[in-house]
Amino acid sequence: MDNAIPAALDSVRPRLLRLRLLWAILSLGIWSGSFAAPALAKEPAAPGGPAEDTVSFVNDVMPWLTKANCNSGGCHAKAGGGQNGFQLSLLGFEPQDDYASIVREARGRRIVRAAPEESLILKKASGGIPHGGGVRLVRGSAGYDTILRWIQQGATDSLPSEPELVSLEVQPNGEVVEMGGERQLTALATYSDGTVRDVTELALYESNQEAMAEVTDDGRVSIQRLPGRVAVMARFQGKVAVFTASVPLGAPVEDLPEPVNFIDEHVFANLRQIGIPPSPVCDDPTFLRRVTIDIAGRLPTAEEAKAFLADTAPDRRDQVIERLLRSPNYADYFANKWTPLLKNRRDDASDITSNFAFHAWLRDSLLANVPYDQLVRELLAATGTVVENPPVAWYKRVKDPKEQLEDITQLFLGVRMQCAQCHHHPFERWSQDDYYSMAAFFSRIGRKPTGVRGEDLIFHDRGPATAVNVKSGEALPPAALGDDVGTITPDEDPRLRLADWMGSPENPYFAKALVNRYWKHFFSRGLIEPEDDIRDTNPPTNPELLAALEAHFIESGFDLKELVRVITRSRTYQLSSIPNEKNWVDRQNYSRFYLRRLQAEVMLDSIDDLTGANTNFANLPAETRAIALPDNSYTKSSPFLQVFGRPEAASVCECERVQSSSLAQSLHLINSADIKNKLATAGGRAAELSAAEMTPEEKIHALYLAAFSRPPLPEELETAVAYLNEPLLDASGKPLAPEAAEKQSFQDLIWALMNTKEFLFNH
Repeated sequence: MDNAIPAALDSVRPRLLRLRLLWAILSLGIWSGSFAAPALAKEPAAPGGPAEDTVSFVNDVMPWLTKANCNSGGCHAKAGGGQNGFQLSLLGFEPQDDYASIVREARGRRIVRAAPEESLILKKASGGIPHGGGVRLVRGSAGYDTILRWIQQGATDSLPSEPELVSLEVQPNGEVVEMGGERQLTALATYSDGTVRDVTELALYESNQEAMAEVTDDGRVSIQRLPGRVAVMARFQGKVAVFTASVPLGAPVEDLPEPVNFIDEHVFANLRQIGIPPSPVCDDPTFLRRVTIDIAGRLPTAEEAKAFLADTAPDRRDQVIERLLRSPNYADYFANKWTPLLKNRRDDASDITSNFAFHAWLRDSLLANVPYDQLVRELLAATGTVVENPPVAWYKRVKDPKEQLEDITQLFLGVRMQCAQCHHHPFERWSQDDYYSMAAFFSRIGRKPTGVRGEDLIFHDRGPATAVNVKSGEALPPAALGDDVGTITPDEDPRLRLADWMGSPENPYFAKALVNRYWKHFFSRGLIEPEDDIRDTNPPTNPELLAALEAHFIESGFDLKELVRVITRSRTYQLSSIPNEKNWVDRQNYSRFYLRRLQAEVMLDSIDDLTGANTNFANLPAETRAIALPDNSYTKSSPFLQVFGRPEAASVCECERVQSSSLAQSLHLINSADIKNKLATAGGRAAELSAAEMTPEEKIHALYLAAFSRPPLPEELETAVAYLNEPLLDASGKPLAPEAAEKQSFQDLIWALMNTKEFLFNH
């Protein structure tokens, strides 16, 4: 028996050797790509598949993986960490890396050239084996067959003289579409060899307002029942195109207010075109309260309201605007708008000097009406110490060149560059090279410690300005969003060249971003929304108006007060907030004034004004208003400002300011100890009115002027006087003394007015 076993092995050994040889040949094909399956007979290209029989990884395979969302953030994209060790570049922007991930990584098990249908990439995507992402490519579909043929043809990396994608076009690119209507989009890709390919099935589509238009995966747009302008973006291999639909309401537009300036001309022309009748111009009390809040961040005083309502001058509204623009409150309020966006934060006691100095510089610049381009230049090119040059404080807070470029582009240019640090921007043309070329402007900022803790001396560190693209390793010179700014010598501060480019009248972003931001301040909604996301794939709702505002701002010499003036003088701004039966559905055409809740600081100051109380803030004069607070630290000491969403100055996005309502806000206004104390404050409005030698009717008039800048309506007056005359009882059931009863009644009336929507909203 013992001799029989070796003999048996000898008979099997040749078969084992042949199996090993076969496995070696197969392995050689799998690992090196030298073995390929026999060529298939030619067959017609599948719809949306490759234009020719030879399949391209870049132009055919990657588009299908992108369409199937395999390289989206929630699946295998590197930006989201990938899944189970399999990572692809976001949306296929780096196909060479993706080829390596698919073909070479994981011991090559994702591709089986000898048995293509057994390839892991196909079996998982088609549900042949369990896959966390579910079925992404149905077996036998155009996408599945395209990838299968690619593997059958040898899964090659690139083809000889392979054309590159040059542009993407969507047809139609814009037209009028009725409510409830549909449009089928056609996406056409043009390549470097002149060929044009229909990629409708492969493109990705996205509506910028789904409430106005929905779009299917194959590019069919369904218009909803909201009038205005809506855009649908088509994206294919890093190229984008936009379809814009103008959706009319179709109502007759008659008796338009007489236009005052170009704003009215463009807004009213748009309303005529889409058929939305505007609301009438608001009354004087509403205008006075609205414009005082929007320019000065406060309520009009009762004396201001009384004088304005008695004024009969035809230009009385223009006079109010000019008076407000000259007031210190204008500078306080707009400094309060800008300082959080410029991250004037206090995280340490050593920040106090820079916080106060920076806020004071910005406030004084606004009060003096320093041109906007000059103000931005002073910030960008700041050198020295905070004490001698307060704009340096921005560099104290924002130290990383990448953060500096991201903040500057988003805040002053309306361009969000964060995505381009790692990959091509998914909605724009900005690449990693564009990102690091912008960072190069901030590469020569020198810092030297001073004798003050936490403070640095900022200076230009002479030398070549470059930034290294972490992906390619290439050192890039400064370039401004695709614009060549020329050669910058080692002795020149590159930030000055950036400031020159930004302030140029030819700059396509600088003025546009500012006027759009200010338009949102006064109208609750930007012409481009969000206000700091300006791109071709997010077009304005009224392009002609935005262009006119931009041109006017540039021609005025970047005059911020003139921009406020031209906006608030317009009939568009002065329209009533009360909708008519047709324009109540309008959300973007400015056929009426859009209601908005008072900002946290404005509301706190308004409550103080109405109650006659003061909110005290540490280390500040006793009568400092909330809109004049220099930094975020005072929010922590004020429960009111916290509840109502004063920003923490951690971001350049205005979205950090909370404008939504909450139960906590309602409870605070209704029953907080803070509000009760303000109502009962000694020498407050309730005490003054109860002690005043005035009739009850006169007292109610004064109270309504202070709260709403208008006299009470007859029914309001009757109700309030009747309430004042009601006897009040103490806890034991005995009547209160007349003086105490009247004071308590006025506290109740003030509390009631304070909790009305008319008080809490700018209307």
